[in-house]
Amino acid sequence: MKHPFSFDITYSRRKTVAVQITSDGKVKVRAPYGCPRSFIDSFLFQKERWILSHMERARRSAASPRRPLPDSERKRYMETARDIFTQKTAYYARIMGVTYGRITIREQKTRWGSCSAAGNLNFNWRLILAPEPVLDYVVVHELAHRREMNHSKAFYDVVESVLPDYKEARKWLRQNGDSLWSAV
Repeated sequence: MKHPFSFDITYSRRKTVAVQITSDGKVKVRAPYGCPRSFIDSFLFQKERWILSHMERARRSAASPRRPLPDSERKRYMETARDIFTQKTAYYARIMGVTYGRITIREQKTRWGSCSAAGNLNFNWRLILAPEPVLDYVVVHELAHRREMNHSKAFYDVVESVLPDYKEARKWLRQNGDSLWSAV
């Protein structure tokens, strides 16, 4: 049986299969080396409803043109984000007993935050347009990588020990994160 969409597969040393819908609506599959095509097809059939809805969302988003944000305005937002994330990161790092390197504010298209192996943190400035608990969740999520550099149960136990209601913020970000791109 054929899928109602085309997709590209990238094989790497990862351990799991993942699917991504790009901003232009293309389907990208990432899989471990040696993963059978039959497994990938089965995975895509299980995720078909999600894939199609996100492809439609990307199509709608592309159809509604966004006015470009002037550089001066973007700079102001990034400076505000730097202040907010610097304060929140210092606060939660003390609570969690972890250290971190530098904080960088970016405008990534596919990530809200990241933590390098060296402990450097990146945050997407558009998060400052989200509700406060969402910012807290992203900061705690990235700092939790200073203890667990993965997304295992142990990692989420660290997050939950600081933010018992983190799942609500994560759900908000998954459901409403796209709206942060059209907010300004």
